[in-house]
Amino acid sequence: MSTSVVADTSALTGRSLKHILRSPDTIITTAVMPIAIMLLFVYVFGGAIQTGTASYVDYLLPGILLITIASGVAYTSHRLFLDLQGGIVERFQSMPIARSSVLWSHVLTSLVANLVSLAIVVGVALLMGFRSGADVLAWLGVTGILVLFTLALTWLAVIAGLAAKSVDGASAFAYPLIFLPFLSSAFVPTDTMPGPVRWFAENQPVTPIVNSIRALLAGTPVGGELWIALGWCTGILIVAAVIATRRYNRRLR
Repeated sequence: MSTSVVADTSALTGRSLKHILRSPDTIITTAVMPIAIMLLFVYVFGGAIQTGTASYVDYLLPGILLITIASGVAYTSHRLFLDLQGGIVERFQSMPIARSSVLWSHVLTSLVANLVSLAIVVGVALLMGFRSGADVLAWLGVTGILVLFTLALTWLAVIAGLAAKSVDGASAFAYPLIFLPFLSSAFVPTDTMPGPVRWFAENQPVTPIVNSIRALLAGTPVGGELWIALGWCTGILIVAAVIATRRYNRRLR
């Protein structure tokens, strides 16, 4: 980014973050559903699920973190849609600011808001008995994966916000993303699943991401799945960012 793009993006990001600070319920709402799912599975279903780990909350947390992100990015498409419908984007374009700064401000706002929601979820998990054998480098690795995953899903949210015809449509795209971890290794080992479901679970993006985070948090070797996880996140990020940028530029012509 050039200096002007960075400055414009910083200013617009500050504007978006102020809106969130005035309405923190969006962050709380984002964290409530994943926490509810975590409570349900740990205290209701956890005793019946065999994962081969001492603590089910340790096994479950990586998937819950991804659900938190999938839930949180829905607000990005929602906010972008409202900006487009309210005419604020066109007003920005009449000003001497970088065109790309509008999209980047929404992306960075999403990143900050989701990191706060993730911290809340991890805090609750600690109260529920979650413990990690990860060192500082492993925690940095987990943070890096979560940041990359958040950016990838956020750019998908930008596409949804640009393409939506209604407020409900802008947020509805996140439902399949929230459901995807349920068809992965997030809640149970994939080898307990029937054939077709197991094949899908082992070949979709969430499973290698969950397994990589789980291994890092446990302080065990990650293996080749880390590179698969990074490949999925990077690929989705690049493709979604390119599509979103092109659609945005066409819309403003």
